[in-house]
Amino acid sequence: MRKAEVKIRDITAGWLTQDENGYRFEYNSDYLLSKSPEPVSLTLPLQADPFLSNVLFPFFDGLIPEGWLLEIAEKNWKLNPRDRMGLLMACCRDCIGAVSVHPVIEEDRV
Repeated sequence: MRKAEVKIRDITAGWLTQDENGYRFEYNSDYLLSKSPEPVSLTLPLQADPFLSNVLFPFFDGLIPEGWLLEIAEKNWKLNPRDRMGLLMACCRDCIGAVSVHPVIEEDRV
């Protein structure tokens, strides 16, 4: 299983995971209870129940760079262009906009 922390303006908004069943995005309960939470995207509205999908959610897939920038990332980090979760975690820590995606390292999960 791979896991990423999804932040909005450096505040943990939720968690994106990938396992043998597909993808799961779940908002952080503290974030939902905060003063003025914002949805990560219009396609992932604020809710306590997790979102499930067999493919990477289109919003997150859209954060992955394209064209020459993607080619540079693939070559420099030796990434498989078909590994969308790997690309997302490697390339989207500092995206344009308010949302960023940060890989959760194995030790962080303890």
